[in-house]
Amino acid sequence: MADTAASPARAVANDGGLPATRQSLSAPTRELAQRLSGTAEVLLFWHPEIDRLELSVQDLATGAGFQIEVAPANAIDAFYHPYAYVARRENAYRVVRTKTKIVDG
Repeated sequence: MADTAASPARAVANDGGLPATRQSLSAPTRELAQRLSGTAEVLLFWHPEIDRLELSVQDLATGAGFQIEVAPANAIDAFYHPYAYVARRENAYRVVRTKTKIVDG
């Protein structure tokens, strides 16, 4: 598997449809793990054709959710802590803008 730990997490808003990558695959996607925590359904998928792992989280009460690609080494941690994992990944790649102060004009 390719190591994607150096690349930023790619979160995709869930509008009720499948991500484009899942729609275009011919090899069947495999569900590796599934759990329900309150109203949040957490699924871990493997796409064998492109050798990628995807974590999907959906709030069954509201329909809101997201999918992210995860590195194989982080898959179980992301599966059990999806919100912390996404926040940690997004913070790692956030661009910090420096404040500019205009002096005399």
